[in-house]
Amino acid sequence: MATKHNITLAIEPGLLKKARAVAARRGRSVSALLADELRGLVAEDAQYAKARKRALSLLSSPLSLGGVPLAREELHERRRLR
Repeated sequence: MATKHNITLAIEPGLLKKARAVAARRGRSVSALLADELRGLVAEDAQYAKARKRALSLLSSPLSLGGVPLAREELHERRRLR
């Protein structure tokens, strides 16, 4: 089993009372509830960082839209636009 560290948490008494009730309904401890939420938060942050890195790498290279590049003369030819 992984080593665990104790932390001190300061929260309002009313919030602690509600957290204990939630934990009791779920058959868990408040500590286990908090650990689960922190695991989820860390995983979500890691997924966001991975998606951000992927998006930035996609933006750093040009997006091919297909087609054939036109020469400068073809771009400025007015007859094609009429």
